[in-house]
Amino acid sequence: MKKGLKRTLRVSKYVIYRETLVDYREHFWSFLGAFFGIGLIAFFQSHYLLQEENVFLIGSFGASSVLIYGAIQSPLAQPRNLIGGHVLSALVGVTVYQIVPDILWLSAPLAVAFSIVLMQYTKTLHPPGGATALIAVTSTGKIPEMGYWYVLSPVLSGCLILLLVALVFNNMTKNRTYPTGAWWKKLLRKKHKHTMKN
Repeated sequence: MKKGLKRTLRVSKYVIYRETLVDYREHFWSFLGAFFGIGLIAFFQSHYLLQEENVFLIGSFGASSVLIYGAIQSPLAQPRNLIGGHVLSALVGVTVYQIVPDILWLSAPLAVAFSIVLMQYTKTLHPPGGATALIAVTSTGKIPEMGYWYVLSPVLSGCLILLLVALVFNNMTKNRTYPTGAWWKKLLRKKHKHTMKN
């Protein structure tokens, strides 16, 4: 029992130590990625959409930014999860709103619960997806009027912008690799070898 407690304490100290290490370079790239990802979406919203159509920037993109720029090794931050989680959750949210539009105490929990199960089933779990589903059923004004267009824009188009920025900024240094899949790592290794030869 004593050995188990000591081991648990040792592991806890190690995990806490690693999590609280300050790597300024990592923070710098996380900052730049999030700044440019959200900044691009906000730029398109403020310059290319009419004021009454300003729904290109949704709150769940902020939470996605934390994952895809700040926790790039997380399975929940991978491209499949980012895009699949948001798109499936948006589909669920819009569908629930179509079926139960005026009963918020029922539509809100149904949208979130179904989106979680669908993401789990399809292996696209992305926590901000729950917020995307919730936005579809709780928003007023333009979003409910959009219907299934909400899935394409702002959700899919915004996710693609965030992903493209993540692919650039999360692969700027050899210490950061995104996505974490083996095929992507092989591709980056080939690219680095090619640049070293030239």
